Amino acid sequence: MRILLLTGIWPPDVGGPATHGPDFARFLRDRGHQVEVVTMGDTAPSEQPVPVHWVTRSLPFVARYPLVAAEGARRARRADVIYATATYAAAAAASTASRRPLVAKLVSDPAYERAWRYGLFRGTLEEFQSATGSRLVTLKRLRTLSLGRARRLVVPSRYLADIAAGWGLDSPIEVLVNPAPPPQDVVPEPLEAGTFVYVGRLASQKGLPVALEALAELGDGRLLVIGDGPERGALEELVQKLSLGDRVTFAGSRSRDDVLRAFAGARAAVLPSLWENLPHAAVEALAVGTPVVATAVGGVPEVVHDDQNGLLVPAGDAHALAAALRRVLEDDELRDRLAAGAKPSVAAIGREPIYTRLEQILEEAAS
Repeated sequence: MRILLLTGIWPPDVGGPATHGPDFARFLRDRGHQVEVVTMGDTAPSEQPVPVHWVTRSLPFVARYPLVAAEGARRARRADVIYATATYAAAAAASTASRRPLVAKLVSDPAYERAWRYGLFRGTLEEFQSATGSRLVTLKRLRTLSLGRARRLVVPSRYLADIAAGWGLDSPIEVLVNPAPPPQDVVPEPLEAGTFVYVGRLASQKGLPVALEALAELGDGRLLVIGDGPERGALEELVQKLSLGDRVTFAGSRSRDDVLRAFAGARAAVLPSLWENLPHAAVEALAVGTPVVATAVGGVPEVVHDDQNGLLVPAGDAHALAAALRRVLEDDELRDRLAAGAKPSVAAIGREPIYTRLEQILEEAAS
């Protein structure tokens, strides 16, 4: 089978699609399929397990996005199926122009993310579904039009699948969780005692200001921030404003192996997101035996179970997050119990069965 993977981010970018893309491309390659990738980037792709074609983000969006669609259409003419993880409008255009079937992995509500990015809406994802207003309605219609081109939709969380079921799409929706990394002996990174680790994009969705405020209230512990994004400058300024000094380290982007090592050396992983689907970072931390302190948003509670493999707190509540971090930091018995529950909680969502099912979905769409 010949597969075109169309994605908005790719390493050295950080984020769920940037983790999933190269890993799934390797899986497909090793199964004997021909895979090509079309993506965007600030710099050249750092991982190329298959041919990767990219459009520079130095171009303005109005020029860059049509180029992605055009490149996708050109490459798709030699493919049997297109697999998109974001950039759904470009993927729909490429599918229409090339007359090739489309399978989309839904990682978010793209209309909601655009409304948030443009400052058009500041409520929850659930509230957005019934929100009115001409611009919001237009974004929703564009979302549904783009995704309506897909023959199949895969969604990592039951939470988002239930929301997407209300969009009036005809395509079947299947829940297929983000797989845990293969079992392996990970050598922990030698971090200072009491270090919490955050991994992900530095974007407003991720709620990092709340984590910094919680750390300041805690008065102890450290935070290692792995990733990059548009909010980095503002976050660095907040670190100084809160007098956190060297208690917070911004490490930039790292390889997946380095991320797993950092998680393995952490007191706990921290995910303070304001909204989420089902983050790869939570699954990766649990897979190496590290508990997760996270906000109870989106699909997070489907993998992080309160008081079993981590602790859950309300979104946007720095005081509650500080209290949870304090418990993990000061109570060794609690931390050990949560850590003991981490690996078993993701043992059933291995890479092989998840990717084999996704491969089957692509084959069904292509035929």
